Amino acid sequence: MTVALTRSDAQIRTDVLNELKWDSTVDETEIGVQVKNGIVTLTGNVNAYPKKLAARDAAHRVNGVLDVVDSVAVKIPAIWERTDEDVARAVRTALQWNVLVPDDRIATTVSKGTVTLQGVVDSWMQRWDAEVAVQRITGVRGVINQITISAKPANPVEIKRQIEAALERQTEREAKRLGVFVHDGVVTLTGTLRSWGERNAIERAVCHARGDRRVDDQTTVDPCR
Repeated sequence: MTVALTRSDAQIRTDVLNELKWDSTVDETEIGVQVKNGIVTLTGNVNAYPKKLAARDAAHRVNGVLDVVDSVAVKIPAIWERTDEDVARAVRTALQWNVLVPDDRIATTVSKGTVTLQGVVDSWMQRWDAEVAVQRITGVRGVINQITISAKPANPVEIKRQIEAALERQTEREAKRLGVFVHDGVVTLTGTLRSWGERNAIERAVCHARGDRRVDDQTTVDPCR
């Protein structure tokens, strides 16, 4: 683990609170923050699922955070309440209107506002796009993505070469600090990056690789590296 452990839990908690305050998509007064041994626990209630995701991402961006326990609950206001039938219809429309998603190959189940996605798509990027398409629908409390990838068998050496070339184009010298390993269609990333945003950008770039069935991102973030 390359993340610096010299910062105290109190310092980390202060920075997480400040990062929540800085993020305009989050109301920091709704989120409770506890830190123990670098592990951040988030509690509280928010009125929309994207706010829960934003709070989680904000905590991950803070230097010294090792892991985040997300115990934030989504409490939909009465004015935004939707029946599961309403949510299911909205989810289907969102998938159909997204040109990057093969909606006819995706089935959904809605239970108490939690949407489960199932089906088979051609790439990890399509899987990711399907999840993003439904995250911001009013009434959604959570998303469980069980979509699988029907990637054609590909040479792991060629997949690794394509990914490394893409990273070099997009992240310059940061690509040299990354390890890329491919086995049975699973791409594993290792190494240390300087920001959470850079980590997300690299994971998104890797999602475009032809032949990968899953991305296992084991990179860590250390701004001081």
